[in-house]
Amino acid sequence: MNSSLSNKQILLGISGGIAAYKTAELCRLLIKAGATVRVAMTQAASEFITPLTMQALSGNRVHMDLLDTDAEAAMGHIELARWADVIIVAPASADFLAKICQGQAGDILSTVILASSAPLVLAPAMNQAMWADASTQDNLQLLKQRGYHIAGPASGAQACGDTGLGRMLEPVEILEQCQDLFDTGYLAGLNIVINGGPTREAIDPVRFISNHSSGKMAYALAAEAAKAGAHVTLISGPVCLNTPERVARVDVISAQDMLDACLQYTEHCDVFIGVAAVA
Repeated sequence: MNSSLSNKQILLGISGGIAAYKTAELCRLLIKAGATVRVAMTQAASEFITPLTMQALSGNRVHMDLLDTDAEAAMGHIELARWADVIIVAPASADFLAKICQGQAGDILSTVILASSAPLVLAPAMNQAMWADASTQDNLQLLKQRGYHIAGPASGAQACGDTGLGRMLEPVEILEQCQDLFDTGYLAGLNIVINGGPTREAIDPVRFISNHSSGKMAYALAAEAAKAGAHVTLISGPVCLNTPERVARVDVISAQDMLDACLQYTEHCDVFIGVAAVA
């Protein structure tokens, strides 16, 4: 799919509100558009939709606890803040909007937002009277002044029986607003496989035949293709290079390993670039 969200890393936040059931569909649409999605939920959100549901849809562990000993050993909330290209909070309850205005960081979602420089999209969802309240409107004006993107709300029938402004936008409408934040890369949606580096052919358990290929060309091509929106698989011989961001790396040793990996990963690719120096 040719989308500006192709290869983007999206943190999908969920606060407590009945509209949280729509977030499952939003997650599906974001992934269909080519994005990688991680989910962070408040405790209140888990009363409306289960973490297991969001984990199954996103394919990634759901972040719920700020003081998670496993994640915080590596400063999990900071890692998430740096990882995200955009943060979407849907639904954003009146309570959550107020917390963001005040710079509170009492849960994983608000803490990540405070630590991140990524664009923030807020999709408000609340009762029409709460939406119209002066405090909520003051908070919205402050959020807009800070450069945050407000998606909605829509008007219509609400779960409480009222009718008016306060309904969360439909997932496809939120998706469209998020797509407008990014330019569509000229390789968006393409699956590209690149091989690079040397191979090693064993003479015996100690010695091997190889060459001086550094792999730098393949790694540079992979980095640029990923930046242009492609989904990149890099099949690499033994080199001393870091894997480019947003690139899936497959390590091989021998020429046979390289051939097997290339046959496997090129079966469904759009473009193959061969720059490996096979020994």
